[in-house]
Amino acid sequence: MGERARREILPGLAAALGLILLAAALVFFTSRPRALSPSPMETPIATHYPSPTPAPLRVGIVSGHWKYDGGAMCPDGTLEVDINYQIAIGVVKLLKEKGYEVDLLAEFDPLLEGYEADALVSLHSDSCIPGVSGFKAARAWNSFIPEVEDRLVACLYEEYGRVTGLHPHQWSITPDMHGYHVFGEVAPETPAVIIEMGFMADDAELLGHRQDTVAQGVVAGIECFLEGSKPL
Repeated sequence: MGERARREILPGLAAALGLILLAAALVFFTSRPRALSPSPMETPIATHYPSPTPAPLRVGIVSGHWKYDGGAMCPDGTLEVDINYQIAIGVVKLLKEKGYEVDLLAEFDPLLEGYEADALVSLHSDSCIPGVSGFKAARAWNSFIPEVEDRLVACLYEEYGRVTGLHPHQWSITPDMHGYHVFGEVAPETPAVIIEMGFMADDAELLGHRQDTVAQGVVAGIECFLEGSKPL
């Protein structure tokens, strides 16, 4: 090849080589991974999940003597068990309307063994002795949680008396009330109380004809206790 031909070819080769090198550089730089700044649309959005709804508070209501015996009886044949049951039905209804989980329990209900609840109240009516009026409430003498159960007793005295107008009759509390069999059956952590809602003779009008008022008094006492038991 002559000198002139080489002079004509070399610039073309140089130009071609330059283009090849430029193309290789472009491929190299465009194929490298790049750290991309996140765009506003790519920023993770914090997700807020609602807190679980707390379970409703549970209340056990024992209808005294129900499914066991008649309890106390008046000369006219009125039985304690019937008074207790009608009032217990009203208490359960009111508590459910307020959003509580409620169990209606018989005197010796199998569910009482190890029963767990935020409160348990056993409803009874006192003997048919004329000339005596009032109500009373008691917890176990050997309570596992005496301070807690004392608050439940105090709430029942305050609210039941306020709603029904009856006066406390604590001096007639018997050892049988403090040693009530249910106290030894439920779970030790379950606050349990027995209430004698009135005497079947002198308080007959209240117990027999104003059972809604009696039920409201019991519920008010239970709510007084449970509202104070709710976590802050």
